[in-house]
Amino acid sequence: MALPVLPSSSNFLAVALVINRSRDGPRFVFHYPPHVADPQGLCVKSERGDDVDDDDDTILNHISSFEGNISSVQHAAELAHWNHDDHLVTESGTQIVPWEHVAGFPTKDLENILTPARAYHKRLFQVSLDPLYCVSYPIYVPENGVWRKKKRQQRRETTSSKKEDDAAPSADTDAAAKSDGRGVSDGDVLEGRDPAKAGKSVDEAEDKKSSMTMFNLVFFLKPKQHEVKDLVDIMFVHIIKKINKAYKYCQQRSDFVWKESKRILALKDKGREDKRKMSSLWEEILSTSTLAASMQDIYEAVSQNRIAALQLETAEGMVTHSVQIPIPFHVPDLPHDREGDQCGLWLTSANSFTPDDEIEEPGYLDKNFALLLLADEKKITSELQSDPDGTTVSMVEFVRHCKPTLSFYQVGQQSSNVLTPAQVRKYAQHFIYWRRAIAIPPLHARDMYIVNPNCDMRKLPQASARWARQFPLLPTLPNFLAELSVAPRPYKSHCPSKAHRPVYMAMLAWLMRGGWVTQLCTFAYVVVWPEIIYEVEYALEAEDIAKAKRAQGSGRKPPGAENDLVSPSSVTTMSDVAAAGFGSGFLPLVDSTSDLASSAATLADLSLTYSQASSHRPQLSSPSPSDLSAASPLSPRRPGLDLLSRTTSADSSGAAQPQSTPAEQAAEKARLERIADKAARELAERATAHARKAVPEQTAHPSINNARHLAGMVPHIILNAKKATGKESLYLSAIGRRLRDRGPSTPVNGQEDKRKTGHGSTNSGTLRAGGPGHGHSGTAKDIKDNWDDRVANMWPRFWNYFNGRCALERIALQEDMKRKEVWNMLTAMSEYLMCVRHW
Repeated sequence: MALPVLPSSSNFLAVALVINRSRDGPRFVFHYPPHVADPQGLCVKSERGDDVDDDDDTILNHISSFEGNISSVQHAAELAHWNHDDHLVTESGTQIVPWEHVAGFPTKDLENILTPARAYHKRLFQVSLDPLYCVSYPIYVPENGVWRKKKRQQRRETTSSKKEDDAAPSADTDAAAKSDGRGVSDGDVLEGRDPAKAGKSVDEAEDKKSSMTMFNLVFFLKPKQHEVKDLVDIMFVHIIKKINKAYKYCQQRSDFVWKESKRILALKDKGREDKRKMSSLWEEILSTSTLAASMQDIYEAVSQNRIAALQLETAEGMVTHSVQIPIPFHVPDLPHDREGDQCGLWLTSANSFTPDDEIEEPGYLDKNFALLLLADEKKITSELQSDPDGTTVSMVEFVRHCKPTLSFYQVGQQSSNVLTPAQVRKYAQHFIYWRRAIAIPPLHARDMYIVNPNCDMRKLPQASARWARQFPLLPTLPNFLAELSVAPRPYKSHCPSKAHRPVYMAMLAWLMRGGWVTQLCTFAYVVVWPEIIYEVEYALEAEDIAKAKRAQGSGRKPPGAENDLVSPSSVTTMSDVAAAGFGSGFLPLVDSTSDLASSAATLADLSLTYSQASSHRPQLSSPSPSDLSAASPLSPRRPGLDLLSRTTSADSSGAAQPQSTPAEQAAEKARLERIADKAARELAERATAHARKAVPEQTAHPSINNARHLAGMVPHIILNAKKATGKESLYLSAIGRRLRDRGPSTPVNGQEDKRKTGHGSTNSGTLRAGGPGHGHSGTAKDIKDNWDDRVANMWPRFWNYFNGRCALERIALQEDMKRKEVWNMLTAMSEYLMCVRHW
């Protein structure tokens, strides 16, 4: 999985504000940074080797055409030594202002280009000035020409005042309303209301009217050719659209954008008259205008991939808004470019190999993930309490209970049901989005952790110093990482004693937070051994032969009914009889099945040909089919003869179908007899060959069964047991029967003495789970039978995780079972599992 294309100082050049006025037209208000390099010069240097022609200097030609007579009078020497900070006066007396040229383009031309029509209101607006891309989200004034929206209280007062005015009898007013169609005019309202209220309403109406009809915050991008769409999309969705909406909110509340624009334009006009340096003027603008300061924060934060926190000081108070581009905090595979942005990220497949159908389940994320805070708990709590709102108390409670060893589901239980599962998910998503935490599988002392192969060793000296300050009495960071790299083993084996385990779990959380370690997980597939494959195929073949025999027997007619015609609805067709020889279709058992199928197809074709040919033959007087059947010397009826009688009956059912001659019917019966005899012979041969095969024999360990009849067969691996169909589902069922009916020689956990006592240092959980530990008492055989039944009952539930994507360490969390019990059951199933380990 590749990281999204992120903005940087190389592909994000500047941000600018353009407004449009009803009388004076568009105006280029402000841009940041002050000096924006010419993208054409950068493009020529960086992409000269990418099939860029020497004569392809269109941008320079555009610049010269834009500048008009200014460029014709200035000398190249003067422009070469211009620092783009002072004002430049040419020999002809023309003054060149440094802030009136952005990225090599005059602002007078840019302000016209970056003022789209109303059709682009609240839509993506993109202009390509190769290699420059101007992307924005224009905001237009509403159709009524008023930015500010009426408050609910004002609307109620206006409605009540209108009702009072309408209740007052006035014939002139009613006539004006009917003739004009707009209701009561302003003069009539002023006459009918109190003079003070009327004057106040006129002042409010004048204040609402603004000469600014549009503002457009434009982002200047210079992406690579293959990154244009990705960069534009991610900037538009996460940054451009949200910031313009925040400006629109402030403009509707207090005319913020227009007032700040007038202030900035006034400072620029004064600086032009005073020939002030651009650096000095920009410092003053940034210190006096919160709009300009917010544009500075946007550029500096977004170009460095940080969260941009805007503070807009409006007339009605401070408005704060934050935007960012969310980036993944993990990668599933080692990146090819170890020097890129992906170096140092946490390497794991826990978040990437999650099936889509399981993500939609409500409890999946709650049980499989925990929250690891990236900052100190006290710091996050103080930040929440500094800006209190309705959710502050519950969020503080969430932070207090959040531990990297507890899943979201356990956090909700630890809070004594103060936090609902929906609140836990909502707050976790909030902290993850704003880069205050990451979602990880819950840390456990029995899991295995290794050094992250994607860790950034260039940060090891600084990390070692922080490690020493936080854990001064413990091994140094290089030594501890070296110890983890020796051999994968459970993390608790690194702890000197059980009393040190809390400290060592805090060390593990610190390492996970910095991307220094990752969990080594176990993944499994179901492996089907040749013994089970042979057993299933043998059973299928026996079932197919039995079906074929039953179908052949059902084709014989009962005694006394030989002279009657068989109706088409009462007897199966020959194709059904032939197809019954190969049953469910799981296995191509014998080559004779193709012969049966071809015979059935030939029969159908001949019947159709005979019917078509007989329709063109003149009608002949021939005996009826019943008379022919009675005169036939063939006493035992066969399936082929029944089919012929049915075919003849079907042909004679139509009024226009003529009857065949006795010779033709006799020949057809003879041919079908031969086909039926051949099918019966082949079925007998199949039955004989099947009887000669070795009968499947269940052994205690099918993985080491080297019987002669299994030679040449290879094991079969089921890639996704949850979606197994056909023969694979039969394999899974056969394995489940073996787990339930294991022989007496098969130990429960490889230890006969522990099966008798139910105690042991390593595998005692198996017996306690299925025997004395759960209230069962009796002999060792009873304990073993009970345990085998439990393992067999859990087999259909566990095989959902045997797909190579779900870590076996998550089964205990997902099934809400004890960890030791799950691993004991997996050990009992281990002969039918192929396990791999990776991150």
